[in-house]
Amino acid sequence: MAVRLSTPEGMFAPVPYHHVSVATGTRHVHVAGQIARDAEGNPVATDDLAGQVAQALRNTARGLAGAGASFADVVRLRFFVTRWSPDKYDDFVAGIERVSTELGLPRPLPPLSAIGVDYLFEPDVLVEVEAYAVLD
Repeated sequence: MAVRLSTPEGMFAPVPYHHVSVATGTRHVHVAGQIARDAEGNPVATDDLAGQVAQALRNTARGLAGAGASFADVVRLRFFVTRWSPDKYDDFVAGIERVSTELGLPRPLPPLSAIGVDYLFEPDVLVEVEAYAVLD
């Protein structure tokens, strides 16, 4: 099976991995965990869960677009949220709502998991998003 790896323009680089892989046949697109960083790696929305969810989803959209996909092609999302507790739910959903129209998020959303973790990449990172898409 042929696999094409890439880091589309506008995504944080360099990192020790590619942000996107595309397998041929039935094309599967895997976008690595995206966090609230701009293209130069600068933190975005420090201490703001809703803002970090929104930025991580924007970065995920860039990864999907770099592979010729969009959120309409996503079959699964996985969110990792630091120090999760139920009182964070409203901020988490607010971040999704903030970019819903901008990114063309389907409603209802594709299957997703929100997984609570102790910490991520760096101390300021509150959320990370992975996306899996399939193209014809």
